[in-house]
Amino acid sequence: MREGLARLLAEAGFEVVGQGGDADDFLRKALAHRPDVAVVDVQMPPDRADDGLRAAIELRRQRPDTGVLVLSKFYEEHYAMRLIGERPEGAGYLLKERVANVKAFIEAVARVADGGSVLDPEVVGRMLGRHRLQEPLGHLTPRERDVLAAMAEGKSNHGIAEALVITDAAVEKHVTSIFRKLHLDRSATEHKRVHAVLTYLRGARA
Repeated sequence: MREGLARLLAEAGFEVVGQGGDADDFLRKALAHRPDVAVVDVQMPPDRADDGLRAAIELRRQRPDTGVLVLSKFYEEHYAMRLIGERPEGAGYLLKERVANVKAFIEAVARVADGGSVLDPEVVGRMLGRHRLQEPLGHLTPRERDVLAAMAEGKSNHGIAEALVITDAAVEKHVTSIFRKLHLDRSATEHKRVHAVLTYLRGARA
């Protein structure tokens, strides 16, 4: 899979500066090469537990300017929240199955490299489902929860409209309603919107 991902990224125009076969190797090479973004599996040798995730968190600690995209087969929101911590900038958590959608995967890598945030929609959906009865998440309509999940992925209003097959104007209306119901400050920038959403979801989980 590692070789396959490297090939996909290279074909998309990324310069792949290194590959690591275990968590220690990944961290060592990421620190040495200082890439714009590093892609890592949650489970890596030597223990094949959360070695890759721990290496990713350490990389973010030592190299805050390096974006980190974590791939996982687990629908575990606590993994995503451990990675994001208090700083969503340049962090992403995707399920491995998303790689099959090459275009979306490449866009996610690019977004994280640019300092944006990406959170898998299935993980967001579980977080919303788990907390949907809590105030004020309980006031969101099903469509507003869909829009909120897409916002957490880092999608622009136009990207949300394409994903949900609705108009840009409809998305704008839903976004306005979401921010009003969640008592979040409205921001014109995509990054700050994702930051606000993730901060709220983290608070809801707590």
